[in-house]
Amino acid sequence: MIRSLLALPGHPVAKRVTVALVAVLAIVWFYPRQRVNKFYYEEGRPWNYAQLIAPFDIPIHPDSATVEKLRDTLQARFIPIYTFNKTTVDSIISQLPASPYREMTAHVLRKSYTDGVLSPGAVEEIAAKHISRMRVLDGNILSERSTAGLITVRDLYAHLDSMAVYPGLRAYYAAAKLHSLLRPNLSYDPDENKRHYDNEYQTLTADRGVILQGQAIINKGDIITPQDFTNLQTYEQLLETRHSHDSHSDLLMLAGRLIYALLLLGGVTAYCIIFDKSIYANLRAYTFVYALIAVFFLVSVGVSSFITAGSYLVPMVSVPILLLVFFNSGTAIFITLVTTLLIAPITAFPLEYIFLQFSASAMAVYSLRDLSRRSQLLRTALLVALTYEVSYLGLELFMNGALEGFSWRMPIFLGINALLTSMVYILMFAVEKMFGFVSVVTLVELADTNQPLLRKLSDVCPGTFQHSMSVSNLAADAARAMGANEQLVRAGALYHDIGKTVNPAFFTENQHGVNPHDVLPPEQSARIVIGHVTDGLKLADKAGLPREVRQFIAEHHGAGKAKYFYYAYCKAHEGETIDELPFTYPGPNPQSRETSLLMMADAVEAASRSLSEYTRESLRGLVDKIIDGQIAEGLHADSSLEFRDIKLIKEAFVKRLMTMYHTRVAYPPGVTAAK
Repeated sequence: MIRSLLALPGHPVAKRVTVALVAVLAIVWFYPRQRVNKFYYEEGRPWNYAQLIAPFDIPIHPDSATVEKLRDTLQARFIPIYTFNKTTVDSIISQLPASPYREMTAHVLRKSYTDGVLSPGAVEEIAAKHISRMRVLDGNILSERSTAGLITVRDLYAHLDSMAVYPGLRAYYAAAKLHSLLRPNLSYDPDENKRHYDNEYQTLTADRGVILQGQAIINKGDIITPQDFTNLQTYEQLLETRHSHDSHSDLLMLAGRLIYALLLLGGVTAYCIIFDKSIYANLRAYTFVYALIAVFFLVSVGVSSFITAGSYLVPMVSVPILLLVFFNSGTAIFITLVTTLLIAPITAFPLEYIFLQFSASAMAVYSLRDLSRRSQLLRTALLVALTYEVSYLGLELFMNGALEGFSWRMPIFLGINALLTSMVYILMFAVEKMFGFVSVVTLVELADTNQPLLRKLSDVCPGTFQHSMSVSNLAADAARAMGANEQLVRAGALYHDIGKTVNPAFFTENQHGVNPHDVLPPEQSARIVIGHVTDGLKLADKAGLPREVRQFIAEHHGAGKAKYFYYAYCKAHEGETIDELPFTYPGPNPQSRETSLLMMADAVEAASRSLSEYTRESLRGLVDKIIDGQIAEGLHADSSLEFRDIKLIKEAFVKRLMTMYHTRVAYPPGVTAAK
């Protein structure tokens, strides 16, 4: 998707402005919403701001720990309430049939129901919960009593049955269906219990006083107690309420965020234009930088919204590692600093966050300055973890002069952060595929001579393989001298002639006394020789080589000619109009400093084999002749080579060739070299 977006038509500057604005708007939109300036603080940590003065009266609510303790106390001492129903016994008596036993039964019922009758289940619950006291609500009168001696409907019926000593009384009970008439007149009332519980809770947790306007809420450096934490939250809530209808304040805050993000991300563009033009010139690289900043900002906001201090869990050190792998250390540090400054305002302690991330990022960049293997990322993760912990400890001592505010949660978060950093190679792979980049690690792995294509080149074309190795060393020296991408040049040089594996015998370095071109017309020989470029590109595509490496295969001859066969054809067809196309390589001419460098190294290394003597003068003359000739033909007109680069390249070539073709000192007769 990103590749298709980058391919859209439009002015280059407009595209870059669009990329930057999309990143700015995404960041501003997802900044946590808050109507007023918010302080960042934690219980048990020092107050890092200036003394906070109350701008209005602030009620002192009990802190959460106190409230929790009061709640536990209330639950332990709360006496349940049961409602007493006076009409229950009258209702039961009214349903008794007329009989001489009616008054006797009614008398016993009134006496029994005076103290209250419960259901069997209610008594069992009282016993199970070990409730020794209860409150009885009789109308508007609430009285307290012991739960001892309470009877149930079943107990009452058994008592009545035990009194049936008179003849016919038991028969009367049966006729009256007394067992079904009896019901409790004392029952648990959930509504009354909740109302009384809430009233008692409100009384217990009532405000402890007032912080009057002009009084200090908290002083700078004070350790934030639970009560201080509650007071600060109350202050912020009241402040939020006062500004809840202030739309003007909302617009100003939004404008502030927009200015903040614009300045920081504008600085990224300025940095690319001034210090790293290659990023600004490459829309993919430019988009990647802004996407990286925006993605890590959004991830930090997302994690922080679910986990307190969650931004410390986000592996921010992945940012400098990715930038170092694909660009350079200076860019890695600067972009990481910008990303950190964008995230810092959403953290509890911005200064602490900036310090920790800067320290860890600097360590990561230092430890990976010579990145060549993915296993180095594990070592870096360990160093980052150590840097995080030491930095956090040092900052805690610096700010507080003690470890009173030390929180074990933070070291744990930072340790998880460092562990996640070791998985950055997954991101490296994803970035390579999404943006078409090639990392230093990938280039080093491609330069391994055990790679299938290079192993085939060594087996099928040993002469070409040796030539490629020599060109690789020659070009890498020059790349190092001129500040080009050494690993890219080395890998490109090793693969530039892999197309020769299709027809190895048609190339001089692989021949052993027999030259098949002797029996072929020049145009056919030229077609075979030129074909090693297209054959190489097919092999590279099949093997999945990165685009940057394939460019070396396509551009190492540019749009030059197979001169030997061209001149032979011209000599055989003297006086005729010559079509140069069959003798011209498909090109294009080198488009970068690195591919230009390879074209020079390829031609110089091949030509150097034909010299009769290897002195500094002869080698310098050869180098000057070949490179100046290519420039005169316009083969390097499309690359970004500068005059300074050409001078450095020539010096590096001569120095390396002197090493490659060094000769022994001639010893006098009878004297042998020391072994």
